[in-house]
Amino acid sequence: MNIQSAISREIFVPRDEKLLVAIEVRRRTKRKGLSFLKAGGKRDYLTYLCLSVTNSRPAQVLITKVKRYRGTRQLTKRSQWSVEQLRQVNGINPDKDTPEFDLVFDRTTDQWVASSAAEKCMFVQVLYHASQNYWEAKLAQANPASPADQKTPGAPENKKSPGASSQTSFVNCQQKLMGDACSVNMVIYRCKIFLNRMKNSMTANQGRSQREAAVKASRSRSRSSPSPPAVRKMGNVMRRASQVLSERGERLMRADDKTSHMLHGAKQFAEAAQKLALKQI
Repeated sequence: MNIQSAISREIFVPRDEKLLVAIEVRRRTKRKGLSFLKAGGKRDYLTYLCLSVTNSRPAQVLITKVKRYRGTRQLTKRSQWSVEQLRQVNGINPDKDTPEFDLVFDRTTDQWVASSAAEKCMFVQVLYHASQNYWEAKLAQANPASPADQKTPGAPENKKSPGASSQTSFVNCQQKLMGDACSVNMVIYRCKIFLNRMKNSMTANQGRSQREAAVKASRSRSRSSPSPPAVRKMGNVMRRASQVLSERGERLMRADDKTSHMLHGAKQFAEAAQKLALKQI
């Protein structure tokens, strides 16, 4: 079971909410009052930023922070905000895919770095369309249209709904995240995220094998006056470790080549889809 399925089952399903997207993040800057923490120290927990909607009507769009401590499978819900509390989404760079973004709420501002640029882009894209749908539905409820609502000559014009001024603004975000070709972009981002996670997993496995081989070699060297059979056994272990590392390196290189090939194909597919969309306009 992947992490998004686990978060959905343990955190959101019991609360009658539907999880739309969940990404791993870390803070870009430290909060005040946390200076006693060791700078650069390894985090003992992972943070996930989640976007969900309630199954009840009218539906609410919620942003939730979930944590999981290392070495455990337990997930813990921390903070939660509604989209009405979200004043601004800052994409930092409108010209290229980057993992940094800011969320500005009524009383706080969170500066985040996603685990990859693709995860950040997917989160911003889903958040944009979810918030747009929410505000449109709220305005429609506040100003229901009816055939009797005809403009009378000389009558004053209806003012804009007060809720319209409080809508979430998206600044420094790429236009493709807010365009009509959202489904095409979503497929590309999901492919990038999958390939990035697969590459990180293979790299972690390779690092683990190297550490295990180093520990075995250290234990073998620590023996005093090894006998000839022990020397032969140690040589066999070292050769086997070297062979395993070599095989893992070759698999990693092949995976990297496949990743580059799939990314190139995804870009070509996106360009073709955009050209097709332009022709249909």
